[in-house]
Amino acid sequence: MIALSLAEVASAVDGRLVAADPATLVTASVEFDSRKVTPGGLFVAFDGEKVDGHDYAAAAVDTGAVAVLGTREVPGVPMILVADALAAMGRLARAVVDRLPELTVIGLTGSSGKTTTKDLIAQLTARLGETVAPPGSFNNELGHPYTALQAGPSTRYLVMEKGARGIGHVRYLCDVAPPRISVVLNVGVSHIGEFGSQENIALAKGELVEALPADGLAVLNADDPLVDAMATRTVARVVRYGEAAHADVRAVDVTVDERGRPAYTLVTPEGSAPVRLGLTGRHQVGNTLAAAAVARELGMPLAELAIALGALGLVSTRRMDVFERADGVTVIDDSYNANPASMAVALRALAGIGRGGRTVAVLGYMAELGEFEVPGHAEVGRLAAELGVDRLLVVGDAAAPIHHGATSVGNWGGESVLLTDQAAAVEVLRSELRPGDVVLVKGSRYRTWEVADALRADAAGNGTGPAAGGGAA
Repeated sequence: MIALSLAEVASAVDGRLVAADPATLVTASVEFDSRKVTPGGLFVAFDGEKVDGHDYAAAAVDTGAVAVLGTREVPGVPMILVADALAAMGRLARAVVDRLPELTVIGLTGSSGKTTTKDLIAQLTARLGETVAPPGSFNNELGHPYTALQAGPSTRYLVMEKGARGIGHVRYLCDVAPPRISVVLNVGVSHIGEFGSQENIALAKGELVEALPADGLAVLNADDPLVDAMATRTVARVVRYGEAAHADVRAVDVTVDERGRPAYTLVTPEGSAPVRLGLTGRHQVGNTLAAAAVARELGMPLAELAIALGALGLVSTRRMDVFERADGVTVIDDSYNANPASMAVALRALAGIGRGGRTVAVLGYMAELGEFEVPGHAEVGRLAAELGVDRLLVVGDAAAPIHHGATSVGNWGGESVLLTDQAAAVEVLRSELRPGDVVLVKGSRYRTWEVADALRADAAGNGTGPAAGGGAA
């Protein structure tokens, strides 16, 4: 963060100083976890149902915080008092971004692939200048300002993914850190239970391009009609990416090797170049094209760009993380989260990597699908059967429609089993896995990752650990 006096902070957040010297400078990071406070920092105290940050205000000051941003006074603690600490944190982030004229804010959104593509873009922009990007999927009203506040005078690129649970959420995040470049990946049915319809999801995602200034840039997926149509919702210049013929940054001659790693010819207005990815999954073609479109616009030459794309690797965990065990079993850990679209690409990756061997999919519940919950799960099960997955382990009663969808495919030669919990899935896998098997583990945040962790622990016990070669999903 840039150095600001407490008076400047108070002004930015519309706060009131209490027992604090207005001239004192905040010179270190802004933290909401008192354990991460460093000398010169600012501690933000949130009111919580179970934990109240104000109870840790004195400890934060003892650690070195110069003041506490909170909603009520704490005796003996220098304070900046505000009505809403989270909103104040957002206003402070905006004040910092506004004071960094050399900073380019890159925002991206989509129903799936946000974290992957954010990581890919950040890896490319880091070759061009100092880059700040959030860890994992820190993409909400808290993660957004927290990440923006890490930018300083030498930061050139701030790469921010924007999550949404309703109309207006993306717009608010854009107010915190106004984008100069906006990337929209896709419009699916993730969170459709909260949005009500896919049209509403498109409306919310498009808020990202509506926030652009006239001299900004909208990077749109030409392969998704709902995204492609967002060109009419922005005053900024538009660049399209994808495999469609009208894309400005395009992939042709796409192939996928036996390990699920794509290769393609990158076609741009400046020429073409071969690209061979180290990431797993056919869907990574689109993700890397989005990143390439951004890097190209920022001035990366085509030859360098092709090499850089090939060097992209895994950053965030549990996203198409492929590792091999000493016993010859390959595991695809894609257990961070799931929706019907990401399930589909993961299953297709499993089918590709497992070609010639036995494929096993351990699938859990997908959350926030609303009325689409039962058909969405059933669709995933049918796809698993149609792709020829040999063994399907469905975890939990809530995910039962996956099992029913798979068994409804009459000509499927595989088998599906509905299991009560993760421990039961681990028990089945330990008794049945054999050399050459490829296992996919995927589900929403209902501890599905415990299965992947058990398989990883077994790998360590067999004398091996995770192998490089995966990418984020």
